[in-house]
Amino acid sequence: MYKHAFIFTFIICFVVDFNNAVAQKNYAARYEIDAKRIGVLPNDKDALPRSREFIRLDSTYYVGWMYEGIYKFERSSDYLGYKNAIHPLQKAFDLITKDLGSTFKKIFSSPMMYMDNQSRFNDLYMITEALQQDYNNVEMPDSVMSMLDKIDTYNFQKDFFSTNNERAWIYHRYRFFTSDKFDFLKNSVEENEKMAFRSCYKGFDKIQKNIALNDYWFGPHQSEDDRLIIYHNLAIFHAYNMNYDSCEYYYKKLEEGNRILWGNYAELKIEIGEFDKGMEYFLKRQNLREHGLDERYFFVPTLNIFKGNTKEAIKSTQDKINRSGSTPGFGWYTIALARSYLYDGQLDSCDFFLAKAANFKEIHIGTTLTQSQYEFTINLLKVQLEDKKVQQIKFFNKGWWYSFTDLYNIIALKIVRYLDIYVVVNELANNPERKRIVYDLFCNESTVTFDESMSLLKDFSNSFFKKKYEEYQLKDKRKRIQRYFKLFLTKLKYENGDRREASLDAESLLKESLMPSSEDNLNESSADTATEKLYFARLYEVLAKSYEKEDDLTKFNTYKNNMYETYPQLVPFSGIRMQMNLSVTGENDGIITSVIKDLKKCNIDFSEGNNTNPQVKIAFTKKGKLYEAIINVTSAAGKTIVSDEQLVFKNEKGTGHELALRLFGKGGVVEFEEEPKPKLP
Repeated sequence: MYKHAFIFTFIICFVVDFNNAVAQKNYAARYEIDAKRIGVLPNDKDALPRSREFIRLDSTYYVGWMYEGIYKFERSSDYLGYKNAIHPLQKAFDLITKDLGSTFKKIFSSPMMYMDNQSRFNDLYMITEALQQDYNNVEMPDSVMSMLDKIDTYNFQKDFFSTNNERAWIYHRYRFFTSDKFDFLKNSVEENEKMAFRSCYKGFDKIQKNIALNDYWFGPHQSEDDRLIIYHNLAIFHAYNMNYDSCEYYYKKLEEGNRILWGNYAELKIEIGEFDKGMEYFLKRQNLREHGLDERYFFVPTLNIFKGNTKEAIKSTQDKINRSGSTPGFGWYTIALARSYLYDGQLDSCDFFLAKAANFKEIHIGTTLTQSQYEFTINLLKVQLEDKKVQQIKFFNKGWWYSFTDLYNIIALKIVRYLDIYVVVNELANNPERKRIVYDLFCNESTVTFDESMSLLKDFSNSFFKKKYEEYQLKDKRKRIQRYFKLFLTKLKYENGDRREASLDAESLLKESLMPSSEDNLNESSADTATEKLYFARLYEVLAKSYEKEDDLTKFNTYKNNMYETYPQLVPFSGIRMQMNLSVTGENDGIITSVIKDLKKCNIDFSEGNNTNPQVKIAFTKKGKLYEAIINVTSAAGKTIVSDEQLVFKNEKGTGHELALRLFGKGGVVEFEEEPKPKLP
């Protein structure tokens, strides 16, 4: 018995001595680590070798893991980079909360306690902030929620971590999922949005509960910044839920507090139809994080497309891609570039960049835009592209129905389109937000345009959407968007064969849209002829097609010329045949003759001497082995459409077709070869 007691006592003493020795060793190592970290920040270039040294000295101390994690996080720009930063950051979070958890629980017990441990508190904040963004960037919101729950156990009197606000963002960000995907979510978009709002209001309650104590500690206006952080989310949530008065209220608060993100405010202005304001606010200078989507370069090209300024849309997007390279946002910018090429009539370039976007692994940083929206946008643009490819075949050969090759190519494209529309329809059917981000038009969470929605919905139940867009005119509060709902209705009526009714409605809508508006007499039904050219072009298209079917040639000619003058790039893909006066001068050898022959096979009625038609002048010259065409076109009203457009070519192959498209304002390379491959930006 005594022998056993002696052995037990010996073991206890050995363990105590060993633990004391380890504690002394750890204390010495941690003292050395704390001394060596002075002057080297976790995001400095020397932080990584320091982190390895710190971990070697004491792997149970959080500092080495913090330095490694933050160093990797700050230099991450893709999925793998952020994924690799998670392990050291999570290790640092676990170790600091284990070692200092009791300290954090009482850190606000006195000013002295707070001051003594402020550096450790700051470390906790840095680790939490980086880890939270890491998890968000790799779509692990459940891990963020777990981390926020841990922070809340400390019951900090001032919520530097804004835990309720972060929860609100996550509920909104993942609103279209259910608890089957992530346990913390509810089972509908509406319920998740309620949780987002509730989390914001809980944040306000916490601010108010401790306001007197925090005013004493941090100054009388300390709560204002905490409120502004929540105002930012509330402005976004109210916009999504179409509470525009509340949304405007919070943006004004953010502007007064100098915390407004102009890009978000621009998106609100676009949603309510103030496109000129949207462009103005997007172009305001804004400091954004280095790695992440800059939404301006996705949405501004779309505004330029609305304006018919497709060349600027292409240029600005190419410039952004050149500057940013293959960092987060590259995929979205590439979609914007493909869309810009599509509306400029450069179908080969559109096809190329859509494929590039589809093959890029995008991660959605600093945005509520999602992978499902990314894929849906690409697939919908593919459907539009295939529609235009079919129309292009018909444009290149007015007798296409007699050509076996053209018929074969059209059938092949329609099969591909059928398969792609099947994918889009399934994506739409499985999207609980389809009403908000597709049907509603101009939702600031949407990544497709009204024109793309219109091209998609015409393939569905005509009567269902006819009723829906009649209801929008009664219920939707956005007066400037009402004309787009009416445009949809006229388009649906035309597609349904009700051409007389469609033409009458379109005439009425055009008159309403062109009514003058001034600051003294604000007419929200009138459209802006400068920023809404795409709207007017689609309206003129319905009118031209309707009157063509009714054999009213006077009105048909008027409206097709209006469409050509407003948005010429759309005309070749509309099925509308233009009448043009053609004047050819200069070189006239066999190749030029062949080019002109191919040009005249296109779906254009060329004539001479009719002053009511657009005037086309083409001057050919030969320079060595190359030919040059200088193109000038004025509209029937005398407006310049194409000015000194230069096209250089070696032979006739495909040149006549390219020349025909250039008469409609299509851009492209100066030195033409059939099906040129676009240069990567």
